[in-house]
Amino acid sequence: MGLFDKLTGTQRPADDVAPVSAEQTRAALLNLNRSDVPYIVRDGAAENADLVAEWRMAEPAWQTFFIESQLTRAVRIRMRLVQENHEVRALEEQWEVTRVGNPPRLEISSEYSRGPNRTVTRDWKIQRGDSGRLEATEIFHFDSAELRNPLRNAVLKSGWTWRGVVFSKL
Repeated sequence: MGLFDKLTGTQRPADDVAPVSAEQTRAALLNLNRSDVPYIVRDGAAENADLVAEWRMAEPAWQTFFIESQLTRAVRIRMRLVQENHEVRALEEQWEVTRVGNPPRLEISSEYSRGPNRTVTRDWKIQRGDSGRLEATEIFHFDSAELRNPLRNAVLKSGWTWRGVVFSKL
């Protein structure tokens, strides 16, 4: 694995794993859809991709001076299955949108990233517990790896390479 592969998050399957067909790899990715996961894998023809995985997460709202603001993080991974090379080219995108005002209006943030990016957000509530001592309870959790890792693992188990794409088209 070269330096560029490391920077793009490219991983290759184990040597003893034979690649399956593109249809089987596609099915393995679509089979990740379940009611207990916070993302969806769907057809990506409308976004110039074979498949798209999305996870939209809304963080807790806060209120100041009668203005409620809620930050929404959008994470999307567009995937192209390349049968000839037995690889899935994956373009990971993240951006933020803020809702402000009353009535709320959307404001697109300048925060946009492209390529493999690990984002972890946690929100804690501090309160007094039954014993009277201060306790911290996690009330919100977001980790972008919880979307990427299952996708990448399904691709690797199919005998295909997971190739991160940053600069070129899918």
